[in-house]
Amino acid sequence: MKRLHRLILRMLPGPFFGWLGLLMFLLVMQFLIRYLPDLAGKGLPPGVIVELIAYNLAYMVVLAVPMSVLLAALMTFGRLAETNAYAVIKNAGISLPQLLWPAALIALMLTGGMWYFNNEVLPEANFRARNLWQDIRRKQPGFELQAGVFYDGLKGYSILVQHIPPGSNELEDVIVYDYTEGARRRTVVKAAHGRIIPAPSGTSVDLVLEDGEMHRLLEAPSMVDEDRYEWLAFARHRLRLDLSDFVFERSDPNDGFRSDRTMRTAEMIRHVDSLEQTLAAQRRTLMTLSLRLAADSLLAAERDAEPLLPRHRDALVVSNPASFVLAGLDEVQYEQVYASAMQQARNSRAEIDNTRRSLQWAAQRADRYRVEIHKKYSIAVACLIFMLIGAPLGLSIRRGGLGTVGALAVGIFLFYWITLVQGEKLADRGLLTPWVGMWAANIVMALVGLWLLLYVTLDLHATPPLRRRLFGKADK
Repeated sequence: MKRLHRLILRMLPGPFFGWLGLLMFLLVMQFLIRYLPDLAGKGLPPGVIVELIAYNLAYMVVLAVPMSVLLAALMTFGRLAETNAYAVIKNAGISLPQLLWPAALIALMLTGGMWYFNNEVLPEANFRARNLWQDIRRKQPGFELQAGVFYDGLKGYSILVQHIPPGSNELEDVIVYDYTEGARRRTVVKAAHGRIIPAPSGTSVDLVLEDGEMHRLLEAPSMVDEDRYEWLAFARHRLRLDLSDFVFERSDPNDGFRSDRTMRTAEMIRHVDSLEQTLAAQRRTLMTLSLRLAADSLLAAERDAEPLLPRHRDALVVSNPASFVLAGLDEVQYEQVYASAMQQARNSRAEIDNTRRSLQWAAQRADRYRVEIHKKYSIAVACLIFMLIGAPLGLSIRRGGLGTVGALAVGIFLFYWITLVQGEKLADRGLLTPWVGMWAANIVMALVGLWLLLYVTLDLHATPPLRRRLFGKADK
């Protein structure tokens, strides 16, 4: 038995790490294909791109580990069935639960590791990746002139170069439109030759122009004079261009607002507790306002009607307070009291509506945090559930090849992930409670895994179907 368990422990890591590496490679390629247009042309340091990929590896691990567990279980136990090793094991009196517990122990260890990873590492990686993305998007593309194309990347300048010799900083037939003093007083610089000289600091570049002329409109020295047009020929002119907007600057990675995706579980739990206290206080306020709505309106009507009522009103016997307040008033006085009471009621109703909206917003926010908390836990537990599904399913497919194993794994994981995502959306909209939305996929998959485990353990495929057995008894 110990030798058999050691065999299982030796067989599982190979497929697991192999599939994990393959899945991570595919996810990284998908990430690069998706976001390469946002990274290309900005002159980012290679270290920044590597750091961005490293941060985004966190969510890839969350996807790849459960999938790798499922594939490894299918391949390992499918190999036992294909080589008839499981038939020998079963004839020796060893049941599937006895054979499975070392693999279940590995899956349990992975579940614990993913539990910590999802709650601690993933939120911090998401937070740093978001901040880095913001820094990257703030950076403008690098200064790069193209022949025959106007370059408008510099604020206040538009540059056209007709010809750029390959592999050099030389320019030919250069036109520079300078709008730094406004479009009306723009300066047009034309030169036959030019050269780009980068500054050592990297925050500016010198555009040295030769054999050219400058055209500009000068402001009149006084109100009575007209603007002057200036034409200036030059043999050499140096124009310094500011490139500070093109420099990549990193913000503090610890600064910024943390959402439910970038907050650790302990922080979300504290936040939910704070929201629960706020909700309790707002519910009490809403109840108080609702109870006071009618009373405040009646008191306002009575206060406004007090000077208008007859002096003998205490002797009146009426059936309800409202008729008592309005007794003895003419039509105009009645309208005044009624309008005052309605205004008081509207004010109270507006306060109640505002409190209700605030209550609804706080409840939705608390549910969103609860959804994220349950999601982190449910994905971690999926490692154990996929092992319970993959082991009996691998023994059942017997001679299935790599294509069969891959198709089964993809189908199972897609069903699980779609169910999880749809449950999250329904829970965020308040149509499901957070724990139901996040654990429904795990519950369904766990029931399927237990049924498969029972099916293989009791060898139900070798017995007639229940329907045939029932019909056979009925015929007798």
